Amino acid sequence: MGQPNPPEQAIFVVEPTSTHSHSIIFLHGLSSNGEKFGTEFLETGKTSTGKKLPQLLPGTRWIFPTAKRGRSTAFRRSVLTQWFDVARLPDPEYRRETQLRGLSESTSAIREILSQEMSKVPPENIIIGGLSQGCAMSLAILLGLEHRLGGYIGMSGYLPFRSEIEDAVKETEGTEEVDEDDPFATGGDDDGSDTEPESPEVRALSFVRDLVGLEPLSNPTRETTASLTPVFLGHGEVDDKRPVKQGEAAAKTLQTAGYEVQWKAYPDLGHWYKIPDEIDDIVEFIRSRVGWPIKDDD
Repeated sequence: MGQPNPPEQAIFVVEPTSTHSHSIIFLHGLSSNGEKFGTEFLETGKTSTGKKLPQLLPGTRWIFPTAKRGRSTAFRRSVLTQWFDVARLPDPEYRRETQLRGLSESTSAIREILSQEMSKVPPENIIIGGLSQGCAMSLAILLGLEHRLGGYIGMSGYLPFRSEIEDAVKETEGTEEVDEDDPFATGGDDDGSDTEPESPEVRALSFVRDLVGLEPLSNPTRETTASLTPVFLGHGEVDDKRPVKQGEAAAKTLQTAGYEVQWKAYPDLGHWYKIPDEIDDIVEFIRSRVGWPIKDDD
């Protein structure tokens, strides 16, 4: 008999060492789990001064969920933890339909965790993000949110359905050429009021919410998106699992969708995070772009 499945959506939590004021929700990569990833990240993720992240953010609650186990198309139907299924690892665009069910189910699960944290601290005191597939999953969640967060941190990842999101964002409404001499041409309503074209932020929101099975928002505006959330994306230049061009393309698409993105590529780094360089950059991002206090005194 095989090994029993672990509890689905198990959550590994590292509580703050001082009064709880902030929360970070971080998603692991393919075939990992919350406890393994969270333990390693918080132990090895040191700055150039030797400080660990919990030391620098003593009021932060760290939440590391575990993805459900499922059969992986890319690994010949092997059962492993995955936020969503993929058909071919190096190419997230290949047979994208295999990703849809997992994207929807995982979005619901993580949004529930996010809702629970928002009952404890305000949304501007919450960061979400992840590594590899966890980065991809959390980017989809971010784009579908109806409010901003404190920040987003992604490492060695990509954006699911990136080309479709890019196309949706770049679509324009009301730009058809109108023949002024054509009495049947439609150049606006009879009352003279033209429909305002949707902003790129709203286009991204609407597309992703439909993609992951969330209800559409009525009369969405830029304020009902997460586009005011500052974004950090880091990637190794010699990543053989997720080529750096995928991370860079994700950053550009997010910028096209109205997000402010800090993009960093690290020489001689493969599919992981750069110690201490990337940890230093993440801490500075949290300090200067997100605006959280950093306890960096000895």
